[in-house]
Amino acid sequence: MLQMWSKARDLAVHTPEERNRWVDFLRAVSILAVVFGHWLMAGLYVDEAGALRRGDLLSVASWTHWLTWGFQVMPVFFLVGGYSNSVSWDVITRKAAPGQAGVYRDWLANRVQRLITPTFPVLLLWAALAVVLTQAGLPREQIRMATEAALIPVWFLAVYLLVTAFTPIAYRAWARFGWLSFAVFIPAAMLTDWLTFTVGVPYINFTNFLWVFLAIHQLGFAWRAGRFDNRLFALAWFGVGLAVLISITVYGFYPVSMVSAPGGFSNSLPPTLALFALGVVQVGLVLALEPLGRRMLNNLGVWTATVLMNGMIMTVYLWHLTAFVLVMTVSWLAFGGVGLDTIPGTGAWWLSRPLWIAIYILALLPLIVIFARHERSFGPIRGGRTVPRLRTVLGVVAICAGLGATAGLTIASPDSISGIRWWVVALPLVGAALMGFGPVYRPRNRPGAGEAA
Repeated sequence: MLQMWSKARDLAVHTPEERNRWVDFLRAVSILAVVFGHWLMAGLYVDEAGALRRGDLLSVASWTHWLTWGFQVMPVFFLVGGYSNSVSWDVITRKAAPGQAGVYRDWLANRVQRLITPTFPVLLLWAALAVVLTQAGLPREQIRMATEAALIPVWFLAVYLLVTAFTPIAYRAWARFGWLSFAVFIPAAMLTDWLTFTVGVPYINFTNFLWVFLAIHQLGFAWRAGRFDNRLFALAWFGVGLAVLISITVYGFYPVSMVSAPGGFSNSLPPTLALFALGVVQVGLVLALEPLGRRMLNNLGVWTATVLMNGMIMTVYLWHLTAFVLVMTVSWLAFGGVGLDTIPGTGAWWLSRPLWIAIYILALLPLIVIFARHERSFGPIRGGRTVPRLRTVLGVVAICAGLGATAGLTIASPDSISGIRWWVVALPLVGAALMGFGPVYRPRNRPGAGEAA
């Protein structure tokens, strides 16, 4: 870790003056909020019969539903994604020769590879574990619970890759129509919720993954274009968004919780108008704070920490629940459930949280050391050739379908001999192969932690 800090500090010292450091800081903070939110909300405990139970803080303490307004920060990540994707798309289109073919395909393959590279190790490890544990005779329900918990984070990657694929079209729409290219998604999200909750149209709510997050992604274009430079304007977005959010949750139809919680439907899986409003609130707040934040990031220590975090951000995100499951399993099997006898939400449970979170961090550190290299080095796309358009499209679809099924269905199978759903594991691998890369990567020397987009 000291070596990683040293490399991050060197990158921090040589950061170009024109770089918007607030983008990197928001990316790091949004992922850390998700990580600590998961560690806080999940509550495994051992009941009086000695069985391991999956508790949920949101189910026993309704006041914690309000905490999700701070921990559900995926909209911030899509805001940052819009900013970063516009930067990288501008760079590649400026460098391309007039009429050059394959620019979009090469750009998209690069973006997909950067996200999928650190995903393969965690996916393949848990597939192997599910097979081994099934053959060892462990109860399949417990295997399913472990794989489901560990692989929850991959749902976000499926949605983010889809939104990223629309970047060139969305960016052209912003250049031509400005704010209208954002505003059009508001009635789209409202109509989707109406068709879902009033008319009862099945599955239509899944289209909100696009409408809501494409809208926030458009705000990243607006941010880069300087439309939020007026801080009063950013605060107005915060105020209006908060008023709408309170009116439709506290006094309206939508649950206060922005993640799945007992007693109501989920505002995030799929997204609803409430999550859209929360996104507007968060965008207004973080962009109003930008001047203060950029001054804070002039401090070399703070900026070095930000650079370090960005160099392993996907590793932390993808492996933090594996660390959680590992700690819980060791405590239960090796130490008879020591420390797991407190029910989530009780006073004793809250007092033990700092210690448990420290243990989760310690369990995560070796995973970072082992797997962060996949985030900092890519293998070349096969043969250096431009991948045909149809293969690119099919590859992205297969990867997104596989990651979505991993989070939604889990890879663990309740009845197969092997113990896993092979088709779920295979889809991302097939998609990567179609796009010209696979799960084995040859290291390259490249600036990982401090890279721009």
